[in-house]
Amino acid sequence: MTYRPPVDDIMFALKTAVDLPGLIERGIYAGLDEETVRAVVEEAGKFGAEVLDPLNWTGDQSRSMVKDGVVSTPAGWKDAYKAFAAGGWSALPCPEEFGGQGLPGTVAMAACEIWNSANLAFGLCPLLTQGAIDALAAHGSDELKAIFLPRMVSGEWTGTMNLTEPHAGSDLGELRTKAIPQGDGSYKITGTKIFITYGEHELTDNIIHMVLARTPDAPAGTKGISLFLVPKWMVNADGSRGARNDVICAGVEHKLGIHASPTCTMKFGETGGAIGYLVGEENRGLMTMFIMMNAARLAVGVQGVAIAERATQRAIAYANDRRQGRPPGASGSGMRPIIEHADTRRSIMTMKAMTQAARAICLVTAREIDISHRAGTEGERAAAQAKAALLTPIAKAFSTDIGCEVASMGVQIHGGMGFVEETGAAQYYRDARILPIYEGTNGIQAIDLVTRKLPLAGGKVMEAYLAELKATADAVRASNQPAFGRMGERLGDAVAELARATVWMGKALSTNPNAALAGATPYLRLFGLAAGGHYLARGALAAVRDGGETNHVALARFFAENLCVQASGLAAAVTEGAETILEVTPLKLSA
Repeated sequence: MTYRPPVDDIMFALKTAVDLPGLIERGIYAGLDEETVRAVVEEAGKFGAEVLDPLNWTGDQSRSMVKDGVVSTPAGWKDAYKAFAAGGWSALPCPEEFGGQGLPGTVAMAACEIWNSANLAFGLCPLLTQGAIDALAAHGSDELKAIFLPRMVSGEWTGTMNLTEPHAGSDLGELRTKAIPQGDGSYKITGTKIFITYGEHELTDNIIHMVLARTPDAPAGTKGISLFLVPKWMVNADGSRGARNDVICAGVEHKLGIHASPTCTMKFGETGGAIGYLVGEENRGLMTMFIMMNAARLAVGVQGVAIAERATQRAIAYANDRRQGRPPGASGSGMRPIIEHADTRRSIMTMKAMTQAARAICLVTAREIDISHRAGTEGERAAAQAKAALLTPIAKAFSTDIGCEVASMGVQIHGGMGFVEETGAAQYYRDARILPIYEGTNGIQAIDLVTRKLPLAGGKVMEAYLAELKATADAVRASNQPAFGRMGERLGDAVAELARATVWMGKALSTNPNAALAGATPYLRLFGLAAGGHYLARGALAAVRDGGETNHVALARFFAENLCVQASGLAAAVTEGAETILEVTPLKLSA
């Protein structure tokens, strides 16, 4: 089936969850209007449906290949990338001084969803480039920015993020890649990095690697990490491409999914040392790299939304076509479309509700990042930055978890045919499975949430967010809308359980930190359900107020009455489940 960009659903989330009209009125999005935003989303949708979607299946089957260090992407990939760059899509949220369009992050994330929904393996390339642009724009020297940013913003060159090493995994404090100063402002980089997305390809004339490494006298651990820009090809003073740098692709991983995306093992300095340039301050590279990582974490959350949307569309199409059995009370003769069966409807409603909830969470996170850069006062910017920090692990982990779950449900709706590659449902499941792993596993996101984000401002950031959630639940109750059913009650219960678990978590962090860590993952899920219900309920209130689409009411009610009811069990797992985890020693688990 052909991908259909969910323009109306995206715009609804932008209006009701993000409050796009309010941001325009406040001047946060000065010079922008809803019509322009819709036009951008629609055009991104056309590119996704007409250019990227037709390459998704063929790219998955043919894969990216490597021979003698040269990577070849699937047929059609290079032309698609040229069209992407020529359309100005790589410049969407980038600084205008370097050729960007300067559009808000919320608009960029909406477009990002569409491209990754149409073709997740393709969407990874501009995703990583955008992160490299953000880090370089924030901390690069004027000289580096002048040389590299215009070509990266235009899409002429792409960017990568080189963190992980074979022995270290997620523990960046154990990195061994070296950077030796050369006395002329450059460094020679030696080391090996793994799992480098689009580390090598033929789509562009140059690839700009952002590499974490250690200088000779660097302190141990994460305090001794610096960030370096290492181009595949050196750049001459006049901007032309120079000699080949000492960086090669040693291999491409054979993966469960995203086959068309080349995931590379990169070797720096095999013949003397790759030339690199310091970005930001020495020994503060992890702080600079976190600009890339946080941007990537939100974008990966959007990828979870994207794959969920695509899997849902295919499942609905199949459920309308596939005939089997007859539900009770069906009229006429013969088998009926399986979408008429109650259990199939439950599955599809779950898929749709989770997708729209995660979409809202990601777009609101992007909104807060926008405000942190664009608001007129320091107080507004600081508050938005804190809220974005709180929501980022939810956006990444909750959205990618539901991406896997929704893709799996899509396979289930297809029945046995879902297990057959030719139907396409299996590819979404395979592609989705990487999302909870990269850019910080979802377990790491949960730990970050409870240990770093809940204590922000002495807990005041979370306290304010809980008050926001409660206000929505109260508004639903006060509306007395029969169509809302028990939405207000169920959402209120979920918010209360989140509040209770938050108080417990705050105490546990100081008295029994291992117990807090044991409950971190169910806590994050609880948070995601309460937040998702909150944004869907806001949409339902707006739909009733404006006399609009009643499907948004049905979706919000379903989410509250069928998914938010999990809140009490999750809260119990957080507050009462640690002992059964901690009393089992690693030795017993290995027996």
